[in-house]
Amino acid sequence: MNPGDIIGHRYRIIRSLGEGGMATVYLAHDLVLDRDVSVKLLRLDLRDDPDTKRRFHREALAATQLNDPHIVGVYDVGEDEGLQYMVMQYVQGTDLKAFIKEHYPIPLPQVVDIMKQVLSAVETAHAHGIIHRDLKPQNILIDANKNIKITDFGIAVATSQNSLTQTNTLMGSVHYLSPEQARGSVATKQSDIYSLGIILYELLTGTVPFEGETAVSIALKHFREDIPSVRTVNSNIPQALENVVLKATAKSPHERYANVREMAEDLSTSLDADRANEEKWHVQCDDGKTKVLSAAEISKQIKEADEQEKAANEGADDQEKDVEPKKRHRYLPYWLSGVAAVLVIGIAFTTWWFMFRQVIVPDVEGKTPIQAERILSKQGLRVGNITRVNSEQVAKNHIISTTPDTSSKKQVNGTVDLRVSTGVKNMSMADYVGDDYYSVSSSLRQKGFVVQKQEVYSDKIDKGTIIKQNYSKGKTVATNGDTINFKVSAGKENIKIPNFRNQDISVVQKFANEHKLQLTTQEKKSKTVATNHVISQTPKAGETLNHGDTLTVTLANSGNQTKTTNIQVNIPFDGNGGKRENRVQIYIKDANHNLTMEYQDITINQETTINVPFTLKNGQMGAYRVVRNGRTIMSGTNITG
Repeated sequence: MNPGDIIGHRYRIIRSLGEGGMATVYLAHDLVLDRDVSVKLLRLDLRDDPDTKRRFHREALAATQLNDPHIVGVYDVGEDEGLQYMVMQYVQGTDLKAFIKEHYPIPLPQVVDIMKQVLSAVETAHAHGIIHRDLKPQNILIDANKNIKITDFGIAVATSQNSLTQTNTLMGSVHYLSPEQARGSVATKQSDIYSLGIILYELLTGTVPFEGETAVSIALKHFREDIPSVRTVNSNIPQALENVVLKATAKSPHERYANVREMAEDLSTSLDADRANEEKWHVQCDDGKTKVLSAAEISKQIKEADEQEKAANEGADDQEKDVEPKKRHRYLPYWLSGVAAVLVIGIAFTTWWFMFRQVIVPDVEGKTPIQAERILSKQGLRVGNITRVNSEQVAKNHIISTTPDTSSKKQVNGTVDLRVSTGVKNMSMADYVGDDYYSVSSSLRQKGFVVQKQEVYSDKIDKGTIIKQNYSKGKTVATNGDTINFKVSAGKENIKIPNFRNQDISVVQKFANEHKLQLTTQEKKSKTVATNHVISQTPKAGETLNHGDTLTVTLANSGNQTKTTNIQVNIPFDGNGGKRENRVQIYIKDANHNLTMEYQDITINQETTINVPFTLKNGQMGAYRVVRNGRTIMSGTNITG
């Protein structure tokens, strides 16, 4: 679809918002209700696929059943020339994945507030018997006021329709997939709770708990490995809040929260002072792991077997008098004792080797504490004390060094202490004006700074480019208190053109002046439209222009002959006193204007040439006047066709 195309005789496409696995989402304008909406359009290559069409309809059905302030509303569903579409509420903002990337670390009260909104939406879905099955930050939208809305019920399923789940088919994003889904089992409400726990983990740490080279390797980790501790990343996270993550992501669905409301209630008090000394949550039931007996227990069991053997021999038939058999029975217990001794020694040696062997400390410098924990665990080591210090060379939350250092030996199950960077303490501010905001902000955040942006429209500066910064070049800034603010270009502003039909030319001129548009007029005799009122316009109503573009209108006249002529006016730039910009106003006199009516108001930063159109009646002469920074600098009269 291209900008300007209309779907369903009602929704005009503005631009693409993104593309997913089965559909493309566009920003559109509802011409009937005069509001912006998002339109999800089934991809052309999938419109004949019955499974995809079924999922698309299921999403629409699921979403229309739900009425919650934190779920994206569905307004309309239809089909246009074989293309299936769904019209939804437009949320101006970003998804939670991008929000985490841009704003991490997020204050803990804000994390709790975000999760409570997400839980509220999921609770509503569960109350209607709908399991989302693909909960992830990419499907959660957040606006400028931190309001949350969940979208994309493309693989949601009603609890009464479990047959739609196919065994051995992994649906949803693997980083947030529950262990039972990874095994190909039917998704339940507890599967959504597991995904919610992973989302909370990412809000607290900025990363997902499991990474891997393939989707299969990540899925395996979900039901084989324990969730890493969030307090390893940030020791300020209360144990009560970490416990919410641990319980929500328990391997067995039966160990998780019974429902979403229970999780929300636990989360809402996790920052309370009376839970400050809460112990770490553990699974209470028998985990079914293999039990290892000590050497003493094994020796005891063998000795008991010896005594039973001896008792059996003494109870043998008294009539048996054969000497040799008795001799063999007499020495059998001693033989078994020897075997037991060998076993005890072997087990003791093996136990000693496993418990006291030395391993080489792996290189984890430059890694995050979570990554280091995984690498160390593979060598049978654990993370010890974490010391956080400033560093100009190592990015924030990355390891500077270890104790003992790399390649040293450490006893198995021993601890390795980490020195972790908190970023630079102080830095001399550079001049970032003209640089790309996203690369600059990423670099500064790695150093530990809090970075914020304010977007403003600009006709001359590319989108995403820094226009202004709150600290000047050379200013010393500190990570422990200074926030760096950037004013960033949002690119050219799209100016929506209204319907000027039957409007007086003065209304059109005022709109053009306010939005810095070039206005061109032409006339046409009309018996139905009043003189100097608009018959037609280019572009049409609802379309958009940018500053400096031309708006053309055709005006009605009473039949008097007129003609249009254009002149070029060269406006010099005044740079005295270090001026960077000049404000210029142009006044014209023709059939539609007089010299008291402002024709155009522009801002220039260099010598500029503009075209000025004059509509003149027979025998009429035009005139113009140019005002720069409040002073008239040029004028012209006796302008004819």
